[in-house]
Amino acid sequence: MANTPQAKKRIRRNEKRAEINGARMSRIRTFVKKVELACADGDKTAAAEALKAAQPELARGVARGVLHKNTASRKLSRLTKRVAGL
Repeated sequence: MANTPQAKKRIRRNEKRAEINGARMSRIRTFVKKVELACADGDKTAAAEALKAAQPELARGVARGVLHKNTASRKLSRLTKRVAGL
């Protein structure tokens, strides 16, 4: 158990940050899922629009420190390839 005031504050802060970061990741996953569903349906225009919307979300995740930049880059690359392949 945390004894120092600093350690207690860290625990409080970590709980808040975990909640915020969880919401951010959930939002990113939702945008990525929209692109994947549009690709699965074979709708190229919808997939392209969804990809356009997902791109800034992935970049925002990197900027906020929720995603590693290479992870976001890899996801974006794979999604772009799938949309282009339609």
